[in-house]
Amino acid sequence: MFSALLLSWYDAHKRALPFRGTKDPYRIWVSEIMLQQTRTETVAGYYSRFLDRFPDVFALADAPEEDVLKCWEGLGYYSRARNLHKAAKAVTEQYGGKFPADLEKLRALPGVGNYTAAAVASIAFDLPAPAMDGNLTRVLSRFHGIRQDVDIPAVKRRLADLGREDMPDTRCGDFNQALMDLGATVCTPGTPDCEVCPLRPLCNAYHEGDAETLPIKAAAKPPKEIQMAVALITCQGRIWMNQRKETLLKNLWVYHLTENDENRQDMEKAIKALGIRASYTSGLGSARHIFTHRVWNMTLYHYEAASAECREGRFVTLNEMNALPIPTAMKAAKEQAAKLLMPTDAKEGENKA
Repeated sequence: MFSALLLSWYDAHKRALPFRGTKDPYRIWVSEIMLQQTRTETVAGYYSRFLDRFPDVFALADAPEEDVLKCWEGLGYYSRARNLHKAAKAVTEQYGGKFPADLEKLRALPGVGNYTAAAVASIAFDLPAPAMDGNLTRVLSRFHGIRQDVDIPAVKRRLADLGREDMPDTRCGDFNQALMDLGATVCTPGTPDCEVCPLRPLCNAYHEGDAETLPIKAAAKPPKEIQMAVALITCQGRIWMNQRKETLLKNLWVYHLTENDENRQDMEKAIKALGIRASYTSGLGSARHIFTHRVWNMTLYHYEAASAECREGRFVTLNEMNALPIPTAMKAAKEQAAKLLMPTDAKEGENKA
């Protein structure tokens, strides 16, 4: 009864999305990785461009990682792109370029967790696997009246078991996508639109009158605030950049970053340690970027170097900078860098405009 009501509603109300309507596991996998922690509207454009550049798993596996990161630029959570690249290599090397129609083998691919494996398995291969994301957790907890913290492992397992029991013998992919659509458009966080919900006749939370309070989750810890100094170091029409080695934003290109600096002197010592002789020119304002577990509060500075000598990183032109994969966290700094590197006549024309 559950699945019949849901699928009937889905057939009439399903969202028209660019990554829907395909059984190609490669395309489904790419879209699901992109949709992790990213809004559907944002993903649409990236999805099309990514497939134009990497039309199949072989093209993705053969590409340099820097090309993959550049194509991903702006989507954030760049470990997804790195794992996408690693998984493409694994699929070509281990399975001859064919995604396995097996939940455990899919889950073993880099960057593929329970949710993504279930989404690909159900949509591409019609395997009965509930894709337990936030939408499914919310709909199922309300429907079945689960009034425990849904982040507790035992409760998570119970919800997944219930989702599996509710799933029909066929159209498993449509069932998952129907729950996603219902959670995104009707059974929404906060106040759900119960009056138009196809599951209302059987919904425990609706009959108990507490749908707005479910699912139950423990309060999340606020992200850690970190002060960052960002130095834009220019030299004769070029700017210094370095490829990150740290786990956060690994292999992406950034400007000079100094964490938890209280004054310019510490930052200038760090610049000097790179073998760069540079003089302070001006402050360039501030910027803020929110990661999952931390927030960068950035103060931007401009320094002019006497020469392009340096022990790490390199000085790049404006065109070279634009060709590098640069994280969204550096958006404000990149805009300032572009202004600093803009030819004088172009600046004058921009000011007149």
